[in-house]
Amino acid sequence: MSLELHLAAPADLDAGTLYRILQLRVDVFVVEQRCPYRELDGRDLEPGARWLWATDGDAVIATLRVLREDPGTARIGRVATAPGARTSGIATVLMRHALDALDSDAEVAENPAAGIEVVLDAQSPLVGWYQRFGFEPDGAAFVEDGISHLPMRRPGQLSRQS
Repeated sequence: MSLELHLAAPADLDAGTLYRILQLRVDVFVVEQRCPYRELDGRDLEPGARWLWATDGDAVIATLRVLREDPGTARIGRVATAPGARTSGIATVLMRHALDALDSDAEVAENPAAGIEVVLDAQSPLVGWYQRFGFEPDGAAFVEDGISHLPMRRPGQLSRQS
C-alpha cells in the first residue's frame, strides 16, 4: 500500500481527483447505504471548505469534509471509507489528520486557549469510534435518510485524544 494523505479546497482539485472523491461518497452514502438524497448539497463550495482524502496509488480509499460553521466552529462530515479499506485504520489516520489541521489552524494560533470547537452528526453505530477523538454526545438522536444519528461535539480547548 502506498498511502498518501491530502488536504485541499474542492475548487483546487483536478477533475480526476474530484471525480474519484465524489464517486466514493456516492458509492458509500447513496448506493451502499441506500439513501437517495442530495449528496452534492452545495456546501462543498463554501469558503473555508476543505476535503481530506487518502489515496493508495490513484485510488481514493477514504475521505472526509471539513466546513467552517462560524469563526470558532468547524463541522466534520461526509466521512467515508472504501469497503476494501475498512478496518485498516485509514479512517482513524484521516480523522487525526483533520483534527491536527484544525488544532493548528491560524485562528487557534492567535487564541490557543479558545481552540476550534468541532461538531459532527455521527451515525449511531459509530458514536464510540468518534468518542475516541474526544467527541461527546450533544443533543438528541435523530433519523436522517432512514439512518439514526447523534449530534456530537469536541470542545475547542480539548486536546486531541485517540
